Amino acid sequence: MDLNLSGKNALVCGASDGIGKATALELARMGATVTLIARNPEKLQSVLAELSTPSGQTHQFLSADFNDLISLESVITAALEKGETYNILINNTGGPPAGPAHSAELEAFITAFRQHLLANQLITKLLLPKMRASKYGRIINVISTSVKAPLPNLGVSNTIRGAVANWSKTLSRELGPDGITVNNVLPGATETGRLTGIITNKANKTGAKEDEVAQEMTAEIPLGRFAAPAEVANAIAFLASPAAAYISGINLPVDGGRTPNL
Repeated sequence: MDLNLSGKNALVCGASDGIGKATALELARMGATVTLIARNPEKLQSVLAELSTPSGQTHQFLSADFNDLISLESVITAALEKGETYNILINNTGGPPAGPAHSAELEAFITAFRQHLLANQLITKLLLPKMRASKYGRIINVISTSVKAPLPNLGVSNTIRGAVANWSKTLSRELGPDGITVNNVLPGATETGRLTGIITNKANKTGAKEDEVAQEMTAEIPLGRFAAPAEVANAIAFLASPAAAYISGINLPVDGGRTPNL
């Protein structure tokens, strides 16, 4: 099975922590040259120092706020004008705050739509010309199992993730003739800062202890535990590899079997 990414360049969004960081580390181990992108340059510099270089790669990072699309476009355009070509795009951004859909403010939906769907669309459009020219394209969107079964108390997230999933499926059909695959990876409960925040929020609302909330959540997972970020990254990295050349337009749950439907 060909998992070698030597000679491939990857742009990994949200790469300063969690699943994004784990994905950057795995892609680098597989030989890809990685560009990290997120808001915090100090965190990005720390991740950059951890990236391996089995093929002698020279990795880099870009600092941008996905809530500022004008700035985001400027940062990525500057990199492309310097000659960067990205064969692999990992669209990954932190999820919206928890809460029910019916009481969410309009601005919460607008912000999430901008940070997720619009940012994904912007970056994809910028990268497509050179991706097509390189004759190798992998677009992987890290979203949520909520696109298969909406999750309680994540109203804004459920809504926006669904939009991204359908955008992705549409792209997979449009870009297939160019040999570009487009797929979604759907993490379940994963040991990240977002999961910690969800547990804390639920504990505060219910009066339960955080470890009790965590136990209640893991009881819903057939494998009986939360995922490590690296386990989600493994699925993303496989879809980015030559071995996954005939897989496109799918939603791949990485959730320990929690999602109740196929």
